Amino acid sequence: MGVKEELGKKIKRMRLNRGLTQEQLAEAVDISQRTLSGIEIGENFVTAETLDKIIKALNTTTEELFATNHLKKEQELLQEIQQNTLFIAKNPTKLDILYNVTKSLMKE
Repeated sequence: MGVKEELGKKIKRMRLNRGLTQEQLAEAVDISQRTLSGIEIGENFVTAETLDKIIKALNTTTEELFATNHLKKEQELLQEIQQNTLFIAKNPTKLDILYNVTKSLMKE
């Protein structure tokens, strides 16, 4: 998988984790939903300006966006998910978002 595809998947995953639709993120970044869709599936590559806007709209950092968590072993990822879930469980709003995200993942 190439850089465009990897970055696109990461942007989509972060968008979903934050409970945003493509339309909402596209509006926040000031691009069309079609352009964002192309970025997320690896057809389009982002400009530096658009990338900066995406980072701000997702309330993340460059480091987090380009992190290589996907290189971690499955067991390590599961442990981190469990730790994150315990933290999120203390916040009803975030817990509701996590529930919706996990529910939508079950549909795939």
